[in-house]
Amino acid sequence: MMKPDRQTALNTLRIREYRSLIIARFFYIMALRMVTTIVGWRIYELTHNAFAIGLIGLSEFLPAFGLALYAGHVIDKSDKRRLLLITTSCYLVCVAGLILISTPGLIRSMDIHWIQWLTYSIIFFTGVIRAFAGPALNAIIAQIVPRDLLPSAVTLNTSAFLFASVLGHATAGFLIARSSYVFCFSVVAFFALIAWYFLFTLSPKQIMLAGSEKKTWESIKDGIRFVYRTREVLSTISLDLFAVLFGGAVAMIPVYARDILKIGPIGFGWLNAASDIGSITTILTLALRPLHRRQGLILLYAVGGFGATIILFGVSQWYVVSFFALMAGGILDGISVVIRGTIVQLKTPDAMRGRVSAVNSMFINSSNELGQFESGVMAKLMGVVPSVIFGGCMTIGIVIATWFRYPGLRKLEY
Repeated sequence: MMKPDRQTALNTLRIREYRSLIIARFFYIMALRMVTTIVGWRIYELTHNAFAIGLIGLSEFLPAFGLALYAGHVIDKSDKRRLLLITTSCYLVCVAGLILISTPGLIRSMDIHWIQWLTYSIIFFTGVIRAFAGPALNAIIAQIVPRDLLPSAVTLNTSAFLFASVLGHATAGFLIARSSYVFCFSVVAFFALIAWYFLFTLSPKQIMLAGSEKKTWESIKDGIRFVYRTREVLSTISLDLFAVLFGGAVAMIPVYARDILKIGPIGFGWLNAASDIGSITTILTLALRPLHRRQGLILLYAVGGFGATIILFGVSQWYVVSFFALMAGGILDGISVVIRGTIVQLKTPDAMRGRVSAVNSMFINSSNELGQFESGVMAKLMGVVPSVIFGGCMTIGIVIATWFRYPGLRKLEY
């Protein structure tokens, strides 16, 4: 297998459709991250309640998790380009709803609780969209890029994701401080529209699973069985599932920004972006100097170190320390993302990419939202700072359990 280095990265970027996909993903993720930042700040501004932030995560988790397996079946039996165009169009409708409930006239005429629950409802529908869009964006890569360029494509794809995350969080923080919520969400809609355009430039994609071959439930079970039987895939995504779930304590960043660090919306935006800045550093480094040996062992150390950075963030009362703790966590998380993403792409047959991506999404992406809810609950029960420290300790505990439960992971190489 060709290793992803500078030349393979350049060869990957020479593929016109891959460039269009990267640009579309970049603006789509920017839109998603901006919504996360804006909604989190706004809900805490309205309620001053950490548990209310947790409910944002629950609102998005329920549909994203509940529909994930069905979405994988639909993705494999659909033209992925067409599906992405539909989901992006639906996301634009949700953003329009956020713009509507941010208008001054409507705010004056409605109770705060109505605005809060309407926001949760819209976020619920974005969770439905994410159940289909996230796995489809990952599954379509293999239909655009040759197999020998897949490791490079995964690394570049992750780089675009992280750059977009940083800019999305930071831009949202700046806009919250300098403009109205209507303008903030209007910028989000503009970015989503750019993503739609570049997806439109892709050619229609071959359907990998004929609709008449298997019943829906049998098809879904095939995806679950594949993940369960492929130990490399199961162990890596299980580790990430629980690490992200308990590491979701950083969902309390709005509370830290307003009440503990007292840094305002711009500082909040950069604090949100700190983890992704760290991850970008890792991704760019690995794009030029990829890991050639002992990836499984490195993965375990990286996730354990991530838990330690969450503890440091939890106890910190200084902005600089908090920022660099999150950035260090992002550096370690980036290692995990690259290793897991490469394993999933290399081990998955083309005809099952949608279903396996959906299972992966259900394990990893949905656990971000569930982790946000878990953090809100624990913050209500234990207090904000103890809940963050608890999350970091649990992440380290999960690494120790995985070390003994999946001994083969320590020897994993690709």
